[in-house]
Amino acid sequence: MPHRYVLAIGLLIALGIPWSHASAADPSTKRELPPIPLSVDEIHAWVDRSHPLLKGAGTEKVMARGSMLKALGAFEPIVVNDTELERFISSSNPNAGTQTAGFNDTLVEARHPLGFRYSAGIRQAIGDARIPDLGFNNDRQQLLLGGFFPLLRGLMVNPENAELQRSELADPRADVRIAQTRQDLFLAAATQFWDWVAAVKFLEVQRRAVGIAEDRFKQVEGRAKAGAVAPLDVVEANQEVQRRREVAIAAQRFVEQEQLKLSMFLWENNAPVNPPLERAPEFPSQMLIPTPETIKAHKIQAKADRPEIKEIGIEAKINNIDLELAKNNLLPSLDAEAAPARQPEKFVLGLGYRFGLELRIPILQRRSRGEVLEAQGKADRFVLTQKFREQQVVIDVDNALSAIERAKERIAAAVESLRLAKTLEEGERFRFSLGATSVLFVNLRERNSVDSEGQVIRAKADYQKALALYQWSIGAWAKALPSSIPVNYRARD
Repeated sequence: MPHRYVLAIGLLIALGIPWSHASAADPSTKRELPPIPLSVDEIHAWVDRSHPLLKGAGTEKVMARGSMLKALGAFEPIVVNDTELERFISSSNPNAGTQTAGFNDTLVEARHPLGFRYSAGIRQAIGDARIPDLGFNNDRQQLLLGGFFPLLRGLMVNPENAELQRSELADPRADVRIAQTRQDLFLAAATQFWDWVAAVKFLEVQRRAVGIAEDRFKQVEGRAKAGAVAPLDVVEANQEVQRRREVAIAAQRFVEQEQLKLSMFLWENNAPVNPPLERAPEFPSQMLIPTPETIKAHKIQAKADRPEIKEIGIEAKINNIDLELAKNNLLPSLDAEAAPARQPEKFVLGLGYRFGLELRIPILQRRSRGEVLEAQGKADRFVLTQKFREQQVVIDVDNALSAIERAKERIAAAVESLRLAKTLEEGERFRFSLGATSVLFVNLRERNSVDSEGQVIRAKADYQKALALYQWSIGAWAKALPSSIPVNYRARD
């Protein structure tokens, strides 16, 4: 070792300065950074990412996709292969004996949302058969064309088309339900988060009060041994320590309870995660109240963005589809049909195509009139319900604003009460140091300070919860996230 290092170490030992081989720049001796405090935004991001109820609400998109597929199934083409044979004795030539004739049809049938049904294909004759219309290949094959055309009832409005239109609203209704679940989860998560923060802060106050009581107990016990105070003061100081410990234990239990409740919003690997107490944040210092112009704009926006309003609009559209279908059922049934003969005996005799026009006129129309009345009554109810919901949204916003303003006033009053309680507490301690008062009055002053500090904590927590209620009331959390399973089907494709 060089001589200058030996001299330096000797100088340190001579001066009594502790020497260590670890360098100040050694990374292992650096202090760990404090944990990053939790925030409402982080809690909400956690809910969006992994909460089971929000994932469960996302299955509404899958159900909407299934509803669309089921409705489209009524209009998908169907391939039909039909073979019909007929054994007969010809009346024109009885000596020919028994003959076998018929056909094999291969065709495609489909339905259109407007109510039309149509088919197209090829018929292959079997045996000695006559092809009167649209024959080719030496009249051994026939072109099959057919159609069913509703001219009054069922034209454009029919049960299959109505079901298709309802399925088109399944996807936006799923978005609304997801948004409603998201809104409720975000409000519950924010409320529970601030309850947990308040419980942690209250526990810190109680532990600090226990420490103060323990220090005083040691002080009073020493003074009692010196004969400066009565032995009963020692008993009272010890009793206060036990009392505050009991309150601190109850506060610890309350923190654990709130911690477990908050963990139900923090899911990782399909299990709730307890938030560490070290990540409990301080209450924000800024307290802002929206301006009247902002409040007015938020009320207008809430009437459009709140999921409750959107859901009523979607339900009203579905009811309008039912109302149109019920009114269409009041019309007479007038159907035109053109199709090839599908019975072997008629085909063999040369009857190639049949045409028909059928008219049906219901007399009493009880069922259809009842459906119209039912749908009309629902439509009127939806109008009234929407008016009620819109007013309820306005009341929710006003209620949240009232909670914000009153909580802000409570904070100001509680802070002033705490300042006065601290002044009285310091004064009582000074008097106790002079022997002008007893341990009882000091304890009472300290209890008053603890109660006042608890009121400040509750008021600050209520203010933050009121802000969360305001965000919920204006529908700020109603924006549904994109589904992982997109719905690419369109009814009119």
